[in-house]
Amino acid sequence: MSLFQRSNKSIPAPTRTPRRSESRRSTEENSRIEQLAQHFKARLLRETDLEKLTQMPSAELRVTLDRLIGRYLADEQVVIPRHERDRLITRIIDESVGYGPLEPLLEDDEITEIMVNGPYEVYYEKKGRLYKTDIQFRDEEALRHVIDRIVAPLGRRIDVSSPMVDARLPDGSRVNAVIPPISLKGSLLSIRKFRKDPIRMEHLIGFGSLTPEMATFLASVVKSKLNIIISGGTGSGKTTLLNALACFIPENERIITIEDMAELRIPHGHVAGLEARPANVEGKGEITIRQLVKNALRMRPDRIIVGEVRGAEAFDMLQAMNTGHEGSLTTVHANSPEDAINRLEAMVMMSSADLPPAIIREYLVGAIDFIIQIGRLPDGQRKMLSIAEIKKDQRGKVEMQEIFRFNQTGVNEEGTVQGYHTATGILPNCLQRLKAYGNAVDPKIFTPVRGGNAR
Repeated sequence: MSLFQRSNKSIPAPTRTPRRSESRRSTEENSRIEQLAQHFKARLLRETDLEKLTQMPSAELRVTLDRLIGRYLADEQVVIPRHERDRLITRIIDESVGYGPLEPLLEDDEITEIMVNGPYEVYYEKKGRLYKTDIQFRDEEALRHVIDRIVAPLGRRIDVSSPMVDARLPDGSRVNAVIPPISLKGSLLSIRKFRKDPIRMEHLIGFGSLTPEMATFLASVVKSKLNIIISGGTGSGKTTLLNALACFIPENERIITIEDMAELRIPHGHVAGLEARPANVEGKGEITIRQLVKNALRMRPDRIIVGEVRGAEAFDMLQAMNTGHEGSLTTVHANSPEDAINRLEAMVMMSSADLPPAIIREYLVGAIDFIIQIGRLPDGQRKMLSIAEIKKDQRGKVEMQEIFRFNQTGVNEEGTVQGYHTATGILPNCLQRLKAYGNAVDPKIFTPVRGGNAR
């Protein structure tokens, strides 16, 4: 059963303060259904082949369980309302073939991330903001059961000897789990949900992440085969922007994507995807990003897209950018374009390449054309904070000139960040190249906005 193909259920997160009597009735009903679910699930395990039942199609499984539970209720002379019976069956299905209490969160397409901090604390992220739910697992054992259900079909193991796991679900969602003794308050589970329809540049413009002028410029930069590094913190939207930019690559070019966990969904006719592989339980079989970058160079790529550089593979990526594989894209964890350059320099040093700093900087300047800085603001908004062009000054040092930036002007009473995007007034050095590749842009888009409109 696909992660998102489930019946519609509402998220049990309160939107108002319930009266005490309502709250008490709800708690009693939840407790009764929980007890009945455990009781009848145990009976199903004793009297039926539950494993065989769970292989049935969703609709057939529900009808079969409804019949069986109806017979059990009659046998034991238990009378419950129809809506409780429906909830009881749903609960048994969720615990048998689904992800238990997390099911409603997984079904909500607006929720982007789910975070479980032990059995009694469940949070989710929606539109960049964190919310705490009233969802709870029965106990630590129930939470561990759900974690095992998630990772076991993926061929992964999590136990005391291997207490951390990072995996990808069949639908593309990313899962990270950590269990005691590494975690201090029970098992921790994070699920970054995979969007069914990838976000494109027009969506980002609609969200206010950037302006149409910035998008027009970036589209021309990508089409003209200039190399781009996307810099940002965790959860800032680096992969989302990477996917949106890749949509501008011409259809007649061959793209090789390299990722730690496959997340990119590029609507392009010729994409070959490679995914790194962790070592097995014996510590063997690991395939690193660096190995994949080296191999990609033998696959006749027009473009190489690396989901994220975080180690020695940065040297191979820069070499590729410097040796004819123009128009490559990748991301890096950094808080500013300057930090991104420093991090890349440190990564090259990690590659065992015995190069002096001056030569490394030559590599950086020769390989990288633009750094795009993005960030998640305190109110949850994701913004493109800067588009900076890389060049070399007269002394041979790396120099950055900012072409566009986001100016923050304040925070309103609701806590929403106010500000506007503007050009800096600097004309990029690449304008002639954009024109030569047939992607010229109107120089007027580089005129600064005075004051701007708060977004």
